Amino acid sequence: MSEYEGHQYVGVDLHRRRSVIVRQTEDGIQLSAVRILNDPVALGLQIEQAGCHPDVVLEATYGWYWAADVLQAAGARVHLAHPLGVKGFAYRRVKNDVRDAADLTDLLRMGRLPEAWIAPPPVRELRELVRYRAKLVALRSGLKSQVHAVLAKAGILVAASDLFGIDGRALLEKTALTCPMPNAWPPC
Repeated sequence: MSEYEGHQYVGVDLHRRRSVIVRQTEDGIQLSAVRILNDPVALGLQIEQAGCHPDVVLEATYGWYWAADVLQAAGARVHLAHPLGVKGFAYRRVKNDVRDAADLTDLLRMGRLPEAWIAPPPVRELRELVRYRAKLVALRSGLKSQVHAVLAKAGILVAASDLFGIDGRALLEKTALTCPMPNAWPPC
């Protein structure tokens, strides 16, 4: 634990491989700024220095789940900064990781942090499944549109109402595509 005995506020600028952790007093005095490798043990050791139940803020960026779980397990009150609410950081003259973490901490300390909801792990799992399904559906829709486009370019009228149903697939199997230009790409 640090030499400061009061309540501490901690800002974490989380990246893929490394993160910067800034600790501040209730008055905004910076106690430390540390760069760590992203590792649950390293993060836990740094949060221990912030005393009992510190308020910790991290931005809802790529891979925040593990950090929020480690911080909550260490007894921290975790706040998730909404990325759209802190997008003004991009317009600062001085932009670096320590400054980002310190600014997040200041927003939290002053009660001006735009927060996002931290979903519990079971809800996060369900969200991931829904996101993955949506991506697969979008991919499938794009591929179907490409098939329709190829047929339209070849001037083939589709008589089936559902090109990818039983009748439509039978039609696709019988359809021969000819290449209108001998050196066209993609090859026919």
